[in-house]
Amino acid sequence: MSDDVIRRIKEKGTLVDDVLDMYLPIVSPVELYKASRHLVDAGGKRLRPATLILAAEMCGAKAEDVLPAAVAVEFVHNFTLIHDDIMDKDDLRRGLAAVHVIWEEPGAILAGDTLYSKAFEILADCKGDPKRLVDVFRILSKTCTEICEGQWMDIDFESRTEVSESEYITMVEKKTSVLYGASAMIGGILAGASEEEAQALWNFGTYTGIGFQIFDDVLDLITPEAVLGKVRGSDIMEGKRTIIAIHAKEHGVDIPYFGCGDATTAQIEEALQVLDKAGSIEYANKKAVEYVENGKVQLDMFNDSDAKKTLLELADYMISRTH
Repeated sequence: MSDDVIRRIKEKGTLVDDVLDMYLPIVSPVELYKASRHLVDAGGKRLRPATLILAAEMCGAKAEDVLPAAVAVEFVHNFTLIHDDIMDKDDLRRGLAAVHVIWEEPGAILAGDTLYSKAFEILADCKGDPKRLVDVFRILSKTCTEICEGQWMDIDFESRTEVSESEYITMVEKKTSVLYGASAMIGGILAGASEEEAQALWNFGTYTGIGFQIFDDVLDLITPEAVLGKVRGSDIMEGKRTIIAIHAKEHGVDIPYFGCGDATTAQIEEALQVLDKAGSIEYANKKAVEYVENGKVQLDMFNDSDAKKTLLELADYMISRTH
């Protein structure tokens, strides 16, 4: 992935950064808004708003026309992160203390709820055909419901001894990739995309989003904590049924310290060696690539443009990033 591509993706994210004080000012009660802004201000990759803006540009709109929607999807994403960290008891996010660590769980829940509510308030600032705006509201609200369904499935998996790969993919699609699908589709709809084009954008986002999450499961194991921004190997300690763990189990491999809660660095290394020898990490990498390639094909119907080129390169970034 060239530095130029990363720069172009970051440029779209910067558009969101530039309007944060307008859309989420720190007002009274100050601590609520500080908590709400904590992860948003920490940065992140802004991949979802970048996807939305690029999809809109590919369909003929200008970035400023869809900027409120781009901010809205970023707020929804951060709302899910805050609540995920509470449920998963993760104390680090983006290299910082998680929101619930600083403001405790009740404060973190309210901060997440604030971001969720603000997302829809901001979405109303989008200008355009009223029918298309109603469609956009319906898509984002349905997406939030599916994210909750996916998170419920993820939690349920932890108490089960058997989880199939197809169940895992369904969970990932709901918990993670639907927001990518919604981002791409909303950008297209606001730009006047046809029904066929909007569906292709949804497919692009969901396929690449699945690839993103599978690769994220890989990064959880192989990336140093200083780079990852959270505890390395947390999926093993929490006993998460990722595609890596499912593959290992299906091949009769027992993962050391799986679900133990407090494995040491040396113990995580031992588990990693077992998974590597089983071919489970390589298998996950291949599946991630397959999904991203299937996603890229969805853009074949669109005319060549700088925005389309960057979207395709963003898809490749999903499975080439280091954190």
